[in-house]
Amino acid sequence: MAAEHIVQIQELTRRFGRKTALENITLDVPQGCVFGLVGENGAGKTTLIKHMLGLLRAKSGSVRVFGLDPVRHPVEVLGRIGYLSEDRDLPEWMRIVQLLRYTRAFFPSWDESFAQELCATFELDLHQKIKSLSRGQRARVGLLIALAHRPDLLLLDEPSSGLDPIVRRDILSAIIRTVADEGRTVIFSSHLLEEVERVSDQVAMIHAGRLVLSGGLEEITAAHHLITLRFEQSQSVCPNLPGALSCQGSGQEWTVLCNGRMDEMQSAAQAMGGRIVEERIPTLEEIFVGKSRA
Repeated sequence: MAAEHIVQIQELTRRFGRKTALENITLDVPQGCVFGLVGENGAGKTTLIKHMLGLLRAKSGSVRVFGLDPVRHPVEVLGRIGYLSEDRDLPEWMRIVQLLRYTRAFFPSWDESFAQELCATFELDLHQKIKSLSRGQRARVGLLIALAHRPDLLLLDEPSSGLDPIVRRDILSAIIRTVADEGRTVIFSSHLLEEVERVSDQVAMIHAGRLVLSGGLEEITAAHHLITLRFEQSQSVCPNLPGALSCQGSGQEWTVLCNGRMDEMQSAAQAMGGRIVEERIPTLEEIFVGKSRA
């Protein structure tokens, strides 16, 4: 594994009975980036994260985190990972201060002053019981214990699920960027593509267990175009442009999402008797929908 890659996954396939959860996934996550793992609910994002944590063994293919198999080397790997699960399963009977003491015992790198700083930032009452916390407060506590030992890799599984916009902003804007700016790596999964687009350096798209797109966010968006075509004569079918992923419209005007060079698309449009009247960079969500339907 190259030194700059925190996570390297090679040809990973996972089945549960007859259901294929992941199919031939190959993925590299560079050090020091915010890596967005996007896809609809049930696409396979959580299954992939569980392999990174060593909770699931790779039956086909391989998973390496910090150059190690997380199943065979759980102590070395998990000691360097901070993890926030979607369900935020915390012990109901504990107070926040008790949970912090309990968690601290597992991490020699625990930074008590940083933990107290996060408590103040998140406006948490240390003596409050877990069972009395709101969903947003639980997310903040979960994030606190994931961050306080200053992990080299932070794994967030649907961190914004069910949360209000203020808590989303805390997690995505303040924490994720701060961790990445310190040279640490963040992987977070989400079906909210707008949030992923706002904070990610790199993105991987998973649809029905398959990796449909992976790379730098700027490179991905720059390679795609949303084009509006207008024809003198009404068209009965969608114009067949090079690299077309999706198409909408009717008659004389059509909107096409394409992956490719603009000069080739302009030439193809002219050859069909049409002209490009509008062109813009599509959003990540538009690209994902197009890739999923292609």
